[in-house]
Amino acid sequence: MMNTLDQNKSFAQKLWNAKGTIALALSIVLLPACNNNLEREAAVPETNVTAEEVADNTNQLIGKTVTVRSQPIRKIAPTTFTISDKQFFGSEPILVVNASGKLFALPADSNTPVQVTGPVRKLVVADIEREYNLDLDPKLYAEYENKPAIIAQAIALAPKPGEITTNPRQYYGKTLAVTGEVEDIRSASSFTLDEDKLLGGQDLLVIRAGTPKGTVNEGEKVAVTGVLRPFVVAELERDYDLTWDLTLQRKLEAEYSNKPVLVATEVYPSAIPQ
Repeated sequence: MMNTLDQNKSFAQKLWNAKGTIALALSIVLLPACNNNLEREAAVPETNVTAEEVADNTNQLIGKTVTVRSQPIRKIAPTTFTISDKQFFGSEPILVVNASGKLFALPADSNTPVQVTGPVRKLVVADIEREYNLDLDPKLYAEYENKPAIIAQAIALAPKPGEITTNPRQYYGKTLAVTGEVEDIRSASSFTLDEDKLLGGQDLLVIRAGTPKGTVNEGEKVAVTGVLRPFVVAELERDYDLTWDLTLQRKLEAEYSNKPVLVATEVYPSAIPQ
């Protein structure tokens, strides 16, 4: 018969073996997720979907955080508007409730899409008002009650790279969510997004302030969230922690001086439907 000390040792060994098995199993599950070189700098939205999918699969998406890129259709109130997939005839509009705490002005050009991230809910005005400390007029939302809505935690204009470089002034100083293909990697902290053959457009320069988390590869499709600014070296160095060497700085300044540059706060692989 084992004494108490031996029993404790035996139990501890079994526990250690069990932990090792669990750790091995977890490593098998988790390792494939590390193969992508580009790590997200913020939590990945659970689901990237179209507005039509939100309308058609509401019950499956309730409570899930989604990211939708779509044209805004109608402004209801300062904190609410609808979106819809114009390419799908008869697609039901989805109500977006801005619960981000930040004002968002809809684009003057109705063809400019917006990117909305937040949980899907069935609209119950009283519940939304209470949970998010909003003041909504029930009369405005009678036709949307108990229908799908996105309670937006983040909203941004989502123009294409070529649209930005063709007419950057309307986007300066604004937070944008831009999807495109990595075209030309200039350094670990700077690259361009392909303008997608837009007539008159040019590739969009992206710089990543501070130390980038992860890398991008040429040809990779990414989504970039950040603020658009004119490329003025003195101002960029003043406002951001840039790690350029002098040679790179001079090359970029010669090529992009006073042209638009997107200063990225997030860069991550894109799976957002277009």
